Amino acid sequence: MEVIFIKDLKNQGKKGQIKNVKDGYAENFLIKNGYAVKKTKENLSKLNHEQAKKAKEDADNKKKAEEMKERLAKETLEFTVKTGAGDKVFGSISVKQIKEELQKKGYSIEKSMIDLDNAISTLGFHNVKLNLHSDVVATIKVHVIK
Repeated sequence: MEVIFIKDLKNQGKKGQIKNVKDGYAENFLIKNGYAVKKTKENLSKLNHEQAKKAKEDADNKKKAEEMKERLAKETLEFTVKTGAGDKVFGSISVKQIKEELQKKGYSIEKSMIDLDNAISTLGFHNVKLNLHSDVVATIKVHVIK
């Protein structure tokens, strides 16, 4: 029996995948527990409709991310820090501080989107990458001054 998976099931199938399985397994486990539905014209058209809708949403999100990338390229975040002898910085600039500064400027960025290996702990300009979409990575400048 051919089934369409409506949920991910480890080592069996992913959502939207069509797979041929034994009748008993399909009826007694996959369909009964809500992991899959029988492959019919109606269910297949629903699947195609959902995939088209998801592709459109993804394209819209990518377009918004591209627009945000262009605006972010013009931004420079400035942080004033205390320094000691030899311009040694006390503390550092973290992902949380960068997120808060971006929110003050009107951007809705999550902490998980900010790609910063180590906190910024030196004076000067630093480039920070932001993962806005799976295909869109923006770079902003962070200027640390005393």
